[in-house]
Amino acid sequence: MKQKLKIYLGWVLIIIGLIFLATKLKAQSNYPQMVASKDGTQISYEVYGTGEPTLVFVHGWSCDARYWQKQIAEFSRNNRIILIDLAGHGHSGMTREKYTMKAFGEDVQAVVEATESKNVLLIGHSFGGTVIAEAARLMPKKVRGLIGVDTFENIEYPLSREELNGMLQPFSEDFQAGTRQFVQQMLLPDKDTLRRNWIIADMSAAPPSVAVNAMKDYLTQSVTGEAAQIFEDIHLPVWVVKGDLWPVDYEANRRHMQSYEVIEIENADHFLMLNRPDEFNQALKQAIETLTYKK
Repeated sequence: MKQKLKIYLGWVLIIIGLIFLATKLKAQSNYPQMVASKDGTQISYEVYGTGEPTLVFVHGWSCDARYWQKQIAEFSRNNRIILIDLAGHGHSGMTREKYTMKAFGEDVQAVVEATESKNVLLIGHSFGGTVIAEAARLMPKKVRGLIGVDTFENIEYPLSREELNGMLQPFSEDFQAGTRQFVQQMLLPDKDTLRRNWIIADMSAAPPSVAVNAMKDYLTQSVTGEAAQIFEDIHLPVWVVKGDLWPVDYEANRRHMQSYEVIEIENADHFLMLNRPDEFNQALKQAIETLTYKK
């Protein structure tokens, strides 16, 4: 009887060990997982590491999770990190008719809920900053802070409908040529021409129907004032890690945000997480630590 009990307990321990190992491997797997967003569009995401708070990385316009490749090893050491492909980007579905900032925020919400994340810092690059603001509005009890990456320079920036149409015109006429010109303006001369050329080629190869639709909704928020108004509903601290290509209007942002702090890296461009990863990672760590231990 005792022998049978030992064998039984042995099998129980083995099964528990296998379950634990499978869970750990799943958490650290770089193989994309999928979840349906609110409208049914399939959203791809990757999970690495363990530890709280969970860091959710959201890419910018016509980019995807690969743009965070130089952050994975560094930040998964002490935290669980999640990389998301928004709808119409990367491995995610393209079944959506309108690619709005609100719908992108719902993509982030779907992933946060699927991963049962309850203590979250949202990190968004470029237009991903607006996406994480939308997501934070949807999940006020789960998000403890926002970190923008080269975004939120002036959420009060005045944009007319005519200016918006003028900005969209090059993309509508010749998407690849318009995107190449647009992206080149955001990149500083770099010794690594291979990486520079990859960014330009990759973004200009995005699906035009998705990209133009998303850009229009993104810019429309500056026309209507929603870009600033959304922060009236988000009572969270905001940090920004950015290059020095564009100036910051602290007063404009602080009129709407609970708090607003910036870490600026000199001679860094819009894609500093790829082009200046060591300095960027140190700055991002500072923002994360401040928000993690902020009372």
